[in-house]
Amino acid sequence: MPRHHVAIFIALLAAGIVAPFMLYPVFVMKVMCFALFACAFNLLLGYTGLLSFGHAAYFGFASYICAYSAKSWGLTPELAILLGTAAATVLGLVIGALSIRRQGIYFAMVTLAFAQMVFFFCLQAPFTGGEDGIQAVPRGHLFGLISLRSDFTLYWVVLAITLGGLLAIYRIIHSPFGQVLKAIRENEPRAVSLGYRVNRYKLATFVLSAALAGLAGSTKAIVFQLASLTDVHWSMSGEVVLMTLIGGLGTVFGPILGATVIITMQNYLATFGAWVTIIQGIIFVVCVMLFREGVIGVISKWIKKPL
Repeated sequence: MPRHHVAIFIALLAAGIVAPFMLYPVFVMKVMCFALFACAFNLLLGYTGLLSFGHAAYFGFASYICAYSAKSWGLTPELAILLGTAAATVLGLVIGALSIRRQGIYFAMVTLAFAQMVFFFCLQAPFTGGEDGIQAVPRGHLFGLISLRSDFTLYWVVLAITLGGLLAIYRIIHSPFGQVLKAIRENEPRAVSLGYRVNRYKLATFVLSAALAGLAGSTKAIVFQLASLTDVHWSMSGEVVLMTLIGGLGTVFGPILGATVIITMQNYLATFGAWVTIIQGIIFVVCVMLFREGVIGVISKWIKKPL
């Protein structure tokens, strides 16, 4: 790992340690969950070149499974999160196996269609609570020992999950497997000519991305003690695309910044109501015009080092 990457990870850890003493812990936990979600999406789009318009399906479905298992089956939070992540992984495997048969805009539309099917399933299924969602999800005791009722205690668990997820994504990107993904993104026919089974790599990335998105969604369900249709709605897929593009597509740390910007805006501009969406749109247009590669992408160009 390059020194400047080590320094950034240390800075993120330091910021994570200091944050709950300076900011509302639940707000910071929300930022971390969406940062992990955006990084998972970036693994698929930024490093493999596959644009999915349905990533909310894995985020939201995992949230429902985690919430239901914790509330109805009484599972401990770590088991509920793992079960939600596993559900998202299986869903990603099924949808990915069918979606990767198409390319470009057709791939994007197929993923959106599947995501809408998941949305209507979550709306109609008896265990999801319909429009009310699953509320009052118990946080329980971690490993049956540590109570997570306190936001401050739960914060450290979410921080560990987020940093663990980010390090896993970093390892994937900088492995031989990750180099093949970049080759597929840059020139798929060339990768095929070199003997790589491109569809297998695409499917593996799709499943990994879905699993990490599910991990983020499951964690969010425990944090907010709620799983709702908002998490699985198509607009959530649009938000994660926005986060990735603002931060920097194909950068390691860009989606983290993008998620922080979007969630901060939603939180502190909530008094503007529906105007928040318009403000987001204006900021997105400005970023596209001034930062073609995203904020972190432009900074990376300036310092001539990958970020």
